Amino acid sequence: MIRHDRSYAHRRLLARFCVYLLLVAGAFLSLLPLIWMARSSLMTSVQIFELPPRLIPRPFQWSNYQQALTILPFGRYFLNSIVITALVVAGTVVTSSLCAYSFARINWRGRDLVFSLIVATMMLPYAVTLIPTFVGWSAVGLTDTFGPLVIPAWFGGGAFYIFLLRQFYREIPRELDEAARMDGAAHARIFSTIMFPMTRTSVVVVGLFAFLNTWNDFLGPLVYLNSANKYTLALGLMQFSGMYKAEWNLMMAAAMVVVAPAIVIFLVGQRHFIQGIAMTGIKA
Repeated sequence: MIRHDRSYAHRRLLARFCVYLLLVAGAFLSLLPLIWMARSSLMTSVQIFELPPRLIPRPFQWSNYQQALTILPFGRYFLNSIVITALVVAGTVVTSSLCAYSFARINWRGRDLVFSLIVATMMLPYAVTLIPTFVGWSAVGLTDTFGPLVIPAWFGGGAFYIFLLRQFYREIPRELDEAARMDGAAHARIFSTIMFPMTRTSVVVVGLFAFLNTWNDFLGPLVYLNSANKYTLALGLMQFSGMYKAEWNLMMAAAMVVVAPAIVIFLVGQRHFIQGIAMTGIKA
């Protein structure tokens, strides 16, 4: 019996070791492009293409970052990206929370039908609605402004965010609503003092999604922004690539600057991010 228990424990330990080994290998493969980009950003253009490849830069070319950030007005691009992202995140969190609360906690005629239609819009590819949307913004004279990139976030935030937050609101016991209404609280008071604070994890998840999608957005700014002083970091990186096609080391340095804030934000909020995704869909 003891020998059987030891054999079972050894097999379980071996299985756990194999799982961890596969996870480490998968993580390394996922991080390999980022590691290669960071390594290339600290080399000269000649060293990047050496064979066999040089894994560690010698010496480290820290001047690549200075050159990459001074050749183009990356400060302006960075400020534009921050302004657009901050406005989009704020609008998405506020308006998608209000919409989700309405779909999850308020009974009104046609609620389920409207929610089904909103969710159905998630099946429409972005390219299908791109031209009609552009024509609409052009008709009101808001092209080459931040308006088309920011205003939609203040009118619902997006079908996915509404769906995500609705799942969280449905998990909150309805006894809290009933107790608050017995005390004379209206929906605005219930939402602001009870529901919204209780969904902090979901709000962080939605904020992270909105930040990453907006910060990394390339197509939206490319379609609506024409003036160089309104470019975001994504557009600035494209412009840099067009001007200096042979300076791969400077391109990699600029790309590292672009992705660094997204990595930092994700690392800070990854606990809420993973918890929120795991909890989504517990109740339909």
